[in-house]
Amino acid sequence: MTPALVATSHGTSSPAGRRAVAALVEAVRRRLPHVQVHDAFVDVQTPTPDDVVAHLGRPAVVVPLLLAPGFHVRVDVARAASAPGCTAAATLGPDDRLVGVLVRRLLAAGACDEDVVVLASAGSSDPVAQACFETVARDLSAAIGQIVPVGYVGGTGRPLADVVAAARVDGSDRRVVATSLLLAPGFFQDRVAAADVDVVTRPLLDDGPVDPRLVDLVVDRYAAAVTTSPAQRGWSGTG
Repeated sequence: MTPALVATSHGTSSPAGRRAVAALVEAVRRRLPHVQVHDAFVDVQTPTPDDVVAHLGRPAVVVPLLLAPGFHVRVDVARAASAPGCTAAATLGPDDRLVGVLVRRLLAAGACDEDVVVLASAGSSDPVAQACFETVARDLSAAIGQIVPVGYVGGTGRPLADVVAAARVDGSDRRVVATSLLLAPGFFQDRVAAADVDVVTRPLLDDGPVDPRLVDLVVDRYAAAVTTSPAQRGWSGTG
């Protein structure tokens, strides 16, 4: 039995954010026509991954549409994935494909070599998540040829406002560009947009076409988890 894919995002009250995430999940459905793909959310929206898994009655892989490990992965995703025949996939980050999308967003925003680039993240109190964001920053630094510091608009870690202030301390007239390490429009993207920066890139997902690299990433996370799924070792369900 092919495990279902439970695409689990954070959830948002932003209509634009909901459309953006839904577009990613729909793109995954088109890529995997023989797999049941279900939406789930750890906050704000319903159903929860627990509810989805409980109603499936079949093997499933809970794929977190989250950029780094953290509370929701340790608690919500892990709890849903503990059901018989289920397993959890890795988070979307860190991954070179995220960096590729970030570079594309910078180019689309008109960023140039003379700009100072900072990476804007929602943040987390989880040190593993923070290390993940720092890894993305290092990889982005290598990709664009300048050191890219990370600033947070939530959780713990160095606030974005402090990172931007440090970028402006030399008194030069170089623009400061905040590249958004956020999955979709919503509360945190609004906080990034309110920062004292000259340019803010769009989040990884928006109302435009879904970048194929993000679809690839979700599909690959699912495929990797399927190989270790309890369903592959024999599951008592039928269907």
